[in-house]
This record gives sequence, structure tokens and C-alpha cells, in this order.
Amino acid sequence: MSADLDSIQCVEDARQRARRRVPKMFYDFVDSGSWSGATYAANESAFARLKFRQRIGRNIAQADASTTLLGRQAALPLAIAPTGLAGFVWPDAEILGARAAHRFGVPYSLSIGSVCPLEEVRRHSDGPLWMQVSLLKDQAYLHALVGRARDAGCEALILTMDYHVAGRRYCDARNGLALPPRRSLRQAVDLLSAPRWCLGMLRTAHRGFGNVIGHAKGVTDLASFARWHADQFVLDIDWKQVERLKAVWGGPLIVKGVLDAEDALLAIEAGADALSVSNQGGRQLDGAPAAAEVLPSIVDAVGGRAEVLVDGGVRCGQDIVRACALGARGVLAGRAWLYGLAAGGEPGVHRVLQILRQEMLSTMAFCGVRTVADIGPHVLWEGPARAERAMERGAGQWG
Repeated sequence: MSADLDSIQCVEDARQRARRRVPKMFYDFVDSGSWSGATYAANESAFARLKFRQRIGRNIAQADASTTLLGRQAALPLAIAPTGLAGFVWPDAEILGARAAHRFGVPYSLSIGSVCPLEEVRRHSDGPLWMQVSLLKDQAYLHALVGRARDAGCEALILTMDYHVAGRRYCDARNGLALPPRRSLRQAVDLLSAPRWCLGMLRTAHRGFGNVIGHAKGVTDLASFARWHADQFVLDIDWKQVERLKAVWGGPLIVKGVLDAEDALLAIEAGADALSVSNQGGRQLDGAPAAAEVLPSIVDAVGGRAEVLVDGGVRCGQDIVRACALGARGVLAGRAWLYGLAAGGEPGVHRVLQILRQEMLSTMAFCGVRTVADIGPHVLWEGPARAERAMERGAGQWG
């Protein structure tokens, strides 16, 4: 680890450094939600409200934070979440993120809206790669992208199901973040306030949407991409479309955007092998429940028929323990890796992943567990209600 990253001791440190290094319009794109931002804030507070049971007198030697995700060994119960426009947050973001994830030992998820193209990301990293897509009107392009993902050796397809309508992101509108880009003095000053970012963008060849431009019919630049994108929202959605996409893909399918137990069961019936309990980090429907709030009910409904991941509000290793205690197989982390990226490039992403593991192992030790498989509801403190139930059962202790 470089001396420059020694001062980053937690994800919040990375966030503060990222704020100083990234133009405001792109930092705000990452670090804000839709409407009032209530759901964005709720994602974090829902995890923070969950308290731990500190245990003593337990053997905590040789603790291990590794697990498996979709049958593949992972150094943490975590995969990097797909984040669109990451390559505008920091130059070559997707390549740097994939390399850091591979070096650390966790899957990297590439967004359909990435700046670096899939093939270029794969050329720089041969680690576990998941590809995110949405249901699109342009079926020819979608099926071709699925084929490209298969050819690139992607191990899973993530189907985002809650992006059929764009969330009301007032912060982006105020900053003039739009496609095609709007040129103004205010934006020029904003960009020039981040000289390292500007230098990196001048050096990179990746300044568009590499998965789409040059691949979708008639999409050759940002202007034509904007027109194409505006026409792609599918509103007449049904689960048969998911079944057909699963048949085209043929591999493990993760359905992302699940916030309701009934939808979780429908997704499994349509072919989902895993679910991501997600509200898009509070960037879509403001007023939706926090991901952690609905996670237990979805885990119960699924009953082990699919792996359940949770996406939204993960800001520290303790949140990963909380998610696993609520029944998740693991988490998808989006903002955390982007903070690390903007704070220090590829080493910054790796540093954030190290911090998450260190925090997770420390929390596991205090809770008296040594492996991810040992984490369950018993590591969470439920207050007096737990004691009352124990006494009613005649247990005499909290067991």
C-alpha cells in the first residue's frame, strides 16, 4: 500500500478524499439519491440501527471472512456492484476496478452503462466478471451483448429490473449533468477544479459508453447514444421476458431490484439463480424501504432456493456482518468502491476492500464467530425483547 493511502482508515476517509478529487457534477452523481434522498439515507441508517451481541470467552483464532458466491470462492461475501458512468467518475474506472477486485479476490460487476467496453475490461483482468444488463427495446443489441458477455467469460448475468423509469435526480439536473453534455462556464470551472481528473481524462481513450457506442445500430457518438438510450425503456414488462433472457444467456442469472417477497418468488420461477435486494442505492423510488429492512422477509420467502444478495447502504465491514446476520449470502457494494477509486485509483479500490475485510474480521471476533457460515441472527442484539423471549422459554440465558 502506498504511503499516500495510509491516511485512509475507513470508507468515509475515502469518500472525503474523493470529494476533493472529482468534479462536483460527477461526485454528486455518485453521492446523492433521487427526490429528497430519504431512501438513500435510510439504506445507511437501517444497517446502523442493528446492534451486535458482544460475546466473550469464545475461540476466535484463525478467523476467515471468505465464502462462496454463485459457487465461486470469494475473499469476502462481497461483489463490486455494477455502476454506470464509473469511467466519468474517474478515468478508466472499470478497468482499474476489475483489476483491484481480481487482485483482492472478489467478483467485479460491469454495468451496461460503463465507459470502458466489456472486452477491454476483460483484456486487463481475468478475474470473476459479472455483466449487468436491463430489458431493452433493442433486442438485437441486448442479445448481442449477452453473447459478448458469454464470449468474454462472464460468470453471471445481472438483470436490473427497477430501471424502467428514471428516478427524479434533482442534484444531477441542478449540476447540468445530461446527455449529450451541456457546455457552460459553470461546468468548465467545475471540471478545472479537479486537475488530476482532467489530466487522466485527457490521457484516456475511454470517454464514451463503450458497451453501446459502435455496437448498437446507429449509435456512433454521445449524441446518438442519448437518443438511443431515451428510447430503450421497456414499460410493458412481464416475467416471460426474464425467462427468454435466461434462455438466451444460459448461465447463472441474478435479478436485481427485488424489494418484495412476492417478486422474489416470481423471479425464481422465471429462472433467477440469485436475487439482489436493492433500491438502486436510493437513486430510483424515493420513499421505498431500505434494503436491509426488507431483506429478512425475502430471505424467508426464498427459503434457500436462490442466493440472496443485498445492495444499498454498505459503508463498512460491520454492514457486511449485519447483512449476513439477516440472511444474505453477501453484498453488492457500489459507492464504497467508487470512493476508493476516486481517492486513489486501483490501489484506492484495493485499500477499501482491505478495510472492509479488516472491519469485518474485527466485528466477527467481538461477536465470537470465526467464519461467515457461523454468522446468523444470533450475532445481533435485540434488546429486552430477546431476554423476555428467552425467559419465557425457560432458557435462563441468552444462549
